[in-house]
Amino acid sequence: MPGVKIHAAAHYAPPKIVTNDEISTWVDTSDEWIMQRTGISQRHMSQGQNTSDLSIKVATQLLEKTGLSPETIDLILVATVTPDYLSPSVSCMVQGAIGATNAIAMDVNGACTGFVYGLSVAHKYLASGACRHVMLIGAEVLSKYVDWTDRNTCILFGDGAGGVVLSAGDNFYGEKLHARGAMPITMAYQPVVNPFCPGEKSAEASQLKVDGREVFEFAVKSVSENIDELLAATGLTLDDIRYIIPHQANRRIVEGISKKLKADMSKFFVNIQNYGNTSSASIPIALSEMLTAGLVGAGDKIIMSGFGGGLTWGSVLMTV
Repeated sequence: MPGVKIHAAAHYAPPKIVTNDEISTWVDTSDEWIMQRTGISQRHMSQGQNTSDLSIKVATQLLEKTGLSPETIDLILVATVTPDYLSPSVSCMVQGAIGATNAIAMDVNGACTGFVYGLSVAHKYLASGACRHVMLIGAEVLSKYVDWTDRNTCILFGDGAGGVVLSAGDNFYGEKLHARGAMPITMAYQPVVNPFCPGEKSAEASQLKVDGREVFEFAVKSVSENIDELLAATGLTLDDIRYIIPHQANRRIVEGISKKLKADMSKFFVNIQNYGNTSSASIPIALSEMLTAGLVGAGDKIIMSGFGGGLTWGSVLMTV
C-alpha cells in the first residue's frame, strides 16, 4: 500500500523533573525498587501546563522544522487520554493556536496505542488524496490522574508530548491493529458516575488503576505476536528492521517482548528511564529523539508498536 513520509518529528516535556528519590520521600519506595521493577529513573511533570499546552509546543516546533505555513496543514490529529476538556478537542485547540485555518481536527483515544492508531488514520487520509500534510501529535498530562499515595502507580507515569508532520510517499508501509473490549479492563480511570442513577456511588477521584501482572502478560504476548504477524504479512524479517520503537510502559515488558521474539535488546529503543510511561506520547517522543540523534535515517525500516487499555494494541512498519 502507499506509504507516508515523515517530514519532521519533535517532542516536548515539562521542565519539572521528579526523580525516584523524590517520590520516595512521600511513599514507601526507593530508587533501587523502582529501577529494578520498571527501569524508570525520573519523569517530567506539568506545573500548570495542560495537554493542549504541551501539544502546541510540539506543533510550533514542527512548523519551524518543516518550514511549512500553518495554512498548508490539512489535518491535525492528537492522540490522548488526558484532554483538557470533553470539548473542545485538544486538536481543535492546537489548530486555533497555530493558525492552521484550513485543517480539520480530531482527537484519537486509543490509550497507549493512540499514536499508532493515529498513524493509521493519517495514512488513510493521505493515501486517499484527501490530505497533503497531516500533523499527528501524541500528548498526555497523566499527573492529574495519578494517585500520588499509591506507590504501585505513582512511580510509573510522566507528562510529555511528541509529534510528526506526514505526507503521502512511495516508501514502504504496513500495519496490523487490534482491539479487544471483551477482555478485562486492566488500565482504566474510575468510572463516570451518573448522579441521577440510584445506587451509584461517587468515586473519590478519577485516578489511574493498573493491574501490573495482567498488563505485563498481555503486553508481552500480544505485542510479540503482533510484530510476528506484521512481519509475515509484509514478507520481511527482523533482520530487515533497523529499530523497534515500543510503547514505553516498563523496561521489563520490553525485555519480555525481546525474549519472545528472540531479538537482541539492541533492536529496541528504550528511553523510559527519562520519561516514565507517557501513554500516547511515548512512541513519538522516542521517534523524535532517535531522529535527532541520527539513530535512524533515510531508508531505514522501523516498527512502532503500542499496547494499552481498552484493550488496544497494534504496530506500524514503515521506511523512514
